[in-house]
Amino acid sequence: MTTTLQPRWLDADQQRIWRSFLNGVARINERLEAELRCFGLDLGEYEILVHLSESPDRSLRMSDLADRVRQSRSRLTHTVARMETKGLVARMACPSDRRGVIALMTNQGHDLLVEAAPAHVESVRRALVDPVSPEDFAALGRAMDAVTAVQD
Repeated sequence: MTTTLQPRWLDADQQRIWRSFLNGVARINERLEAELRCFGLDLGEYEILVHLSESPDRSLRMSDLADRVRQSRSRLTHTVARMETKGLVARMACPSDRRGVIALMTNQGHDLLVEAAPAHVESVRRALVDPVSPEDFAALGRAMDAVTAVQD
């Protein structure tokens, strides 16, 4: 027996909030991307450098890095290759698994992250933290925690 799912349409307030969310995320990403451009980075590259910097030996298996930065393995491979060309990361074979590949942050990548981080944090503050009340910012955190906790 085939059943047709009836859409649960958003009411006017839900639709307004949804569209506001989409516009806000787009505006935040545009601002953060623009601020990182002067460092020769995009937001995805910056996030990769952050995760590598927080890992032991500034290195991670590519599969683990892909999970952390929410990129497909294919997309991550292309991004890391571009970063490798810039001298920001290097790839090497995983010593414990011949099929695995490790991404390693270079000293040049670390130096660039140290240089870019203060400007990036300031842009995050200007784009999201400062314009929002502390109560709304905390509510946003709770909302995003609920969204990420949903199992598909």
